[in-house]
Amino acid sequence: MIPQKIALLTDSCADLSPRLAEENHIYRVPLRILCADGEYSDGVDIFGGDIYTRLRAGELPQTSLPSGEDIEKTLRQIVMDGYDGVIAVMLSSGLSGTYNLVRLIGEECRGMLPVKVYDSLSGSLGMGMTLLQLAEDIRGGMEWEELTERRVPQLIAGSHPFFSVDTLEYLMKGGRIGKVTATAGTLLQIKPIITFAPDGQLQSVAKVRGRSQVMDKLVAMAVKACGEHKRYNLAVANGGAPAEMETVRQRLMTALPDYDHIWEGEIDGTLSVYIGDGVLGAAVQVLD
Repeated sequence: MIPQKIALLTDSCADLSPRLAEENHIYRVPLRILCADGEYSDGVDIFGGDIYTRLRAGELPQTSLPSGEDIEKTLRQIVMDGYDGVIAVMLSSGLSGTYNLVRLIGEECRGMLPVKVYDSLSGSLGMGMTLLQLAEDIRGGMEWEELTERRVPQLIAGSHPFFSVDTLEYLMKGGRIGKVTATAGTLLQIKPIITFAPDGQLQSVAKVRGRSQVMDKLVAMAVKACGEHKRYNLAVANGGAPAEMETVRQRLMTALPDYDHIWEGEIDGTLSVYIGDGVLGAAVQVLD
């Protein structure tokens, strides 16, 4: 049977606000964060701001996959809510085993309903804007076959997130440094601009000096990735830097004024463990 009522599923690293997730009927499973005083569920009882406080106090939390029980429970809830198919877009396999875990559990649950699971090869902005665009496509009547065979792969391939971190310390300590080679110089205020490599690992694509140049470079990278495309979505995100994110948003809208949507997000607890605060991000997603 071809699913007619389609649900969307993701994890807590998609950085969708509770309002956006609820309005677009997007289900989420939380990654787990292991702290000195116990285990927490990302986006449920621990958030980015809590992680920054712990990092500044010298604590280095650890992250863990969602529980299989949470994933199965969420899939059962989707069935109870009347859906007959699920499209899941999960955190990059280059950073986490979440995608593979959800894929395996989805295969086990095929008797309940069809579950198509995708590796976003991204995180935060890239995941969030893919899910929000898919929600719009579903509302517009796009059907299962077109969504799963053409649209989801197109959106994943067409999403280009860029972000800056204040320090590479936590990426190195957490073993998520990937292909990031730029040196963040504290005294010289050298900041790397990071994106996702084709295999879903992090890689540095530029380095600039100072926060103002960071904002300019994020916008310039998004403009370059957009190229000659005429239809696109935009997104911005921050981790502990909301005022600067607003500056990036204004500059991005000025540089690429013909967007279909512009969305914003706040970096989740899981990713904050590895990138710390002072994070700024900008993204473009081409649609044509």
